[in-house]
Amino acid sequence: MAMEIAREIRAVRTHAGKKESLFTSIAYHLHGVFSVLMLAGNTVFWFTPLMTAAFLKLAIPLNGWRKLSGRVINGMAKTWISINNFNIALTKGIKWDVRGLEGLSMKQWYLVIANHQTWSDIVVLQKVFNRKIPFLKFFLKKELIWVPLLGVAWWALDFPFMKRYSAAFLKKFPHLRGKDIEITRKACKKFETIPVSVMNFVEGTRFTALKHDKQNSPFRNLLKPKAGGVGFVLSTMGEQLRSILNVTIVYPEGDTRFWSFLSGRVREVRVLIEKIPVTADLLGDYIEDREYQARFQEWLNTVWARKDALFEAQ
Repeated sequence: MAMEIAREIRAVRTHAGKKESLFTSIAYHLHGVFSVLMLAGNTVFWFTPLMTAAFLKLAIPLNGWRKLSGRVINGMAKTWISINNFNIALTKGIKWDVRGLEGLSMKQWYLVIANHQTWSDIVVLQKVFNRKIPFLKFFLKKELIWVPLLGVAWWALDFPFMKRYSAAFLKKFPHLRGKDIEITRKACKKFETIPVSVMNFVEGTRFTALKHDKQNSPFRNLLKPKAGGVGFVLSTMGEQLRSILNVTIVYPEGDTRFWSFLSGRVREVRVLIEKIPVTADLLGDYIEDREYQARFQEWLNTVWARKDALFEAQ
C-alpha cells in the first residue's frame, strides 16, 4: 500500500505541474499524511477487539453464538467507518451531492453495483451507505488477504475472497474448472441469515484510459461490465434480494487519484443511486443456463449504457 501511495503522490505532483506553489504542495501532502495517520490509528485501535471477537466466533461452533458474534463484529466495523467519516468531515472540504438514499433499510438484503475509478470509491461507498443499509461486503481478490491488518479484518468480516483462473490456467488444470464459481456460492451462503449488502465493482478493475482503449469499450466513461459475479450472486441469493442498488460515482473535477482525496484536493463528489427491483426475469441459473447468461449480460449492458449517459450528464 505504501508503494501505491508513493506512486499516487508522484502522479499528483505531475498532474498539478506548476499550478501550485511549493508551500501549497507541501501543505496538501502534510494534509494527506495526517489523513493516513488518522486512518491507520483508527484501524489499529479496532484491530485487537475485532480479532478477539473473530476468534471467539470461530472457537464456539454454535449457530446462535456465531450470529451474535457476527453482529458484534459488524458493529465494530460500522463504528470504524463512522470514525473515518468524522475524519473526512473534519479535515476535508468536500461538497457531497448524494441522490437516491430514500426508502433504504437496514433490514433488507441488497446487491450493490458501481463503476470503479479509484480506491476513493470504497471510502465514498462506506461514507454514503454506513448505517443506511446493512454492512457492505466486497468481493476481493484472494491476494488482498495479505494486506497488513486489513486482510485479516476482511476475513473476520466474512468478505468473500475470490480466486479467478485464466483460460490458459484452466486448460492446463481442467479439474479446477468451476472452482471459482463454487467459492462464490459458499461465500453467498454465509449471508442467508443476517441482512447484508453484497458489493460488486462490475468492471472488475479500476478505470484507466489505457484499459478503456485496450478493451475497445463501447462506453465513453466506463469499462465493459462483467456479468459473472453479479449473475452468481443473483443465482444464489435471488430469493432474499429485494433490490439492486446501481451506484454511479462521479468526481466532477476529474481528479480521481486516491492521494488527491486524502490530501484534500478533491472538492466535490457526486453519488447517484438507482434502485432496481429484483424481479423474476432477472433470476436464473447463471452457471448452467447459457440463454440466461446471454440475456443477463444484455440487461447489464443496458444498465451500463444508462450509467454512462448519466455520468456524461454530470
